[in-house]
Amino acid sequence: MSLRLPSALPASLALGALGTLSLLYIYTRPSAPSTTSPPSPPPGQGPPNSIPSPVHTLFPHLTPAEQSALPYPPDLFPGARDVESPYGSLRVYEWGPEEGRKVLLVHGISTPCLSLGAIAEGLVEGGARVMLLDLWGRGYSATPLLPHDPRLYTTALLIALASSPLSWTGASATFSLVGYSLGGGICATFTAYFPTLVSSLILIAPAGLIRPHRFSALNRLTYTLPDWVLEPMIKRRLKRGPAAATAVNPKGTNAGSDADAVEEGGSFDAAVLSTRRPGVTVKDAVTWQVTSHHGFVQSFISSVRHGPISGQHADWRRIGARLQAQHAAAAGDAERAARMGLREGKVLVVCGQSDPVIDRVELVADASEVLQGHVRVETCEAGHEVPITRSEEVVGYIWDFWGGR
Repeated sequence: MSLRLPSALPASLALGALGTLSLLYIYTRPSAPSTTSPPSPPPGQGPPNSIPSPVHTLFPHLTPAEQSALPYPPDLFPGARDVESPYGSLRVYEWGPEEGRKVLLVHGISTPCLSLGAIAEGLVEGGARVMLLDLWGRGYSATPLLPHDPRLYTTALLIALASSPLSWTGASATFSLVGYSLGGGICATFTAYFPTLVSSLILIAPAGLIRPHRFSALNRLTYTLPDWVLEPMIKRRLKRGPAAATAVNPKGTNAGSDADAVEEGGSFDAAVLSTRRPGVTVKDAVTWQVTSHHGFVQSFISSVRHGPISGQHADWRRIGARLQAQHAAAAGDAERAARMGLREGKVLVVCGQSDPVIDRVELVADASEVLQGHVRVETCEAGHEVPITRSEEVVGYIWDFWGGR
């Protein structure tokens, strides 16, 4: 059966059909090859498919003294560098003894690397060489206009490592990974796919295994509302403090409700981020990012949608399988066994006893299952701010896990 137009059409209908076909041709015909190149971004502002960081949008308008007075001063840590990449500029810090144990630290979803500064400084005092980075869209790193999924975050870690003047990989070179919250999920994924690069894995209140019933109504809205509606709403909530924009129900609240998030997360919002800036809290740093980093809210939303927050069991099981193989081989060839897994033969997980975001009981049960029991758990009397307010205790657990300084 074929479809044919009638042999005769009213004149008005025929003219209308002709006009529609003409427009259809105009909008669907192949474009003529362009004879000009697309405009280049201003020097130093990175590729056009990313939102530049405050390094390029704010600093040109501030004096050095005004920059130093910011809630997150650009010279807060030693060894600062801005690494240009096809994804935009990435802020990296690196300091400590060049011959020391190399440690890469990865922060969470809402704060820049400030949240792990005290841990990094404690490790340097013990002789380690540390590297911190601002994840995409946080602090002084650009926002790539791409889904903020494990692939994009893995790329950030690889860019940071490749930017070092020292060799962090290759031959027998390995490094330790410390991940906090979202950074914990990122580090677990990285270790699952680059096991020969990572000698030790420490996860502090990590995301990755959060159970579905814990997600808030706000989390579900990120998948249903268009960005033009969602972004102003998230921006307003983030200005009240990151707990107000949490994607996870605080412990004890009903599923679908996040009304108690601010109260439950108060200790997190009020935590002082750095001894070098005793007046700057988590809330202050997040508010500064909302007002000063044009891509921060987009990165936050994209991380909730695509980041390794939950459902990462398969990647964690890859780590568990390697650790199990390592233990099975240890009796025959200890050196080969160490290369198969991790130097300590297990993963260190540090929890906050009263963490409203990462449920300690659920995390320990789920991590023990996917890692086949090859996990050591330590608990601090703290909430989700555990690496900030209990940094000395956490550093002590890390050095003890490594067998001493």
